[in-house]
Amino acid sequence: MPRLLKRVLALAAIAAVVAVVAFVTLSPMVQKEAAGRRAKALADAPVPVVDAPARVADVPVYLNGVGTAKARNTVTVRAQVDGRIMSLKFKDGQDVKRGDVLALIDPATYQAQLEQAIAKKALDEAQLANAQRDLERYAKLTSLSVAEKTIDTQRALVAQLTAQIKLDDAAIANAKAFLDYTTIVSPLDGRTGIRMIDEGNLVRAIDANAGIVMITEVRPIAVIFTLPQQQLAQVNAASARGEVTVEALDADGKTVLDRGALQVVDNQVDQTTGTVRMKAEFANANLQLWPGQFVNVRVLTDTLKQVVTIPTPAVQRGPNGTFAYVVQADQRVVLRPVTVGLQTETTAVIVKGIDAADRVVTTGFARLKDGARVSVVRNEDQPAAAAEPAKAGASAAPAKSEGREKTRTACAADLQKFCPSVERGKDAMRACLQANAAQLSEPCKAASAGQAGGKPREADARKPEGSSTQ
Repeated sequence: MPRLLKRVLALAAIAAVVAVVAFVTLSPMVQKEAAGRRAKALADAPVPVVDAPARVADVPVYLNGVGTAKARNTVTVRAQVDGRIMSLKFKDGQDVKRGDVLALIDPATYQAQLEQAIAKKALDEAQLANAQRDLERYAKLTSLSVAEKTIDTQRALVAQLTAQIKLDDAAIANAKAFLDYTTIVSPLDGRTGIRMIDEGNLVRAIDANAGIVMITEVRPIAVIFTLPQQQLAQVNAASARGEVTVEALDADGKTVLDRGALQVVDNQVDQTTGTVRMKAEFANANLQLWPGQFVNVRVLTDTLKQVVTIPTPAVQRGPNGTFAYVVQADQRVVLRPVTVGLQTETTAVIVKGIDAADRVVTTGFARLKDGARVSVVRNEDQPAAAAEPAKAGASAAPAKSEGREKTRTACAADLQKFCPSVERGKDAMRACLQANAAQLSEPCKAASAGQAGGKPREADARKPEGSSTQ
C-alpha cells in the first residue's frame, strides 16, 4: 500500500511538471497569435482622423519683433529761480494740459526787484525830461551867450539818459521773467508722475537733480523695437508703397493692444547684434501701452491675395520634404507632396500640391499611410458632437476610475503571472483576464465581478423577471 501511494504521488508530480512546461511553452504562442489577430484587425479597420477643408483667403505677412514703449515726450519740471515752494497744484498721476499751474514759489523777493526796476525807470525818465528841456533852452540862445561845447555836452546827456531808459526797460522785463518763474506751469500735455518734492522745501535753480515732478506724454506713445537686418529690405519695400501698419501685442503674442504706424527706420545697422532699430507711434487712446512696458510687435509688410491655405498641423515633414494627406471621396487618403510658401502657428500657405476643393487630415497620423482607409470626423463638427457625451460621462468618470484602480490592485499578481508580455493597455489587460478567468485568484475574481456588475444597467432593469443578459 505505501508503495502504491508513492507511485501515485510520483505520477502526480510528473503530471504537474508536464502541465507547467506545457503552459509555459504554449502560453506565449497563444498570446502572440492573439496579438497578431488584434494587429491584423487594427490594420484592416479604418483609421479615425480629423480633417479640415483647404480655403482660399487673403493672408497678411507679418514680421515679428520685441520692443519697449516710450513716452513721446518726457520732461522733468525744475525750478528756474531760488525760493521756497508755497504750494503744489497737482496730484500724483494727474493728467495735465500745457500751461496748467503745477507749483508756486514765494514771489516776494522777485516782486520787490520788479518794483525797483520800475522805480529806476521813472527816475531816469525824469532826468531825461529835464535834460531835454535844458537842451531846448540852450538851443534858443545865441552862440555868444552859450558855448558850443556846452550845447554838445547837453545833447550827449540826453542821448545817455535815453539809452538808460532802454536799459531800464530790459531790467523790468528781466524782473518780470523772474517773477513769472515763481509760477511753474506744465510745458506739455501729459501725465504727472510721483512728485519729487513737498511743499515748504527750498529749491535752487542751480541744483540740476532737484526736480519737482516728471511729466510724460502718453497720448500718443512711441514703441522702439528691433528687427533682424535680413528683414530690412521687406520693411523698406513696404514703406515705399505707403504707410506701414504696426501692431503692439500682449505677452501672449495674440491679443492686439493697439495699432499704429511705422515712423522711423534707423539709419544704420547695429553691428553687435545685427539688428535695426525702428520706431512706431500709437494713438494709445485707452492707455493700453505704458512707458517702459515690454511689448511684442508685428509689422504688416504685405498681403498675399487669394491664396490656398490649410491648417498648419496638416503639413507633415518626411525624408522627401513636406507633404499632406488628402481625403478622397472613397474615404481613403492620398499622400501628396506640397510646397509651402508661408507658414504661421495656425495657417500654412500652399503654393503647389493642394487645391481649394481638397480636404486634408489634421489629426490622427499615428497609423496613417498612403492609401489607408479612414473614418473622418469633421473638424468643424467635432466640438458640438463631443459636448453631449462629455457632459453625460462627467458624473460617471470618478466611479469608473475608482473601480479600475481597485481591479488593478487586486489583480496585480494575476497580471504578472498570466499576462507578463501583454501590451499595457486597458483592452488588452481585460482580454487577458477574461481568457484566464478560471485560474484567477479569488480577490481578482471578486474585483472583476464588482466592476463588471456595479450598478445594473438601465436595459437590465427594464427586463421582466426570468430573462437573462448574456
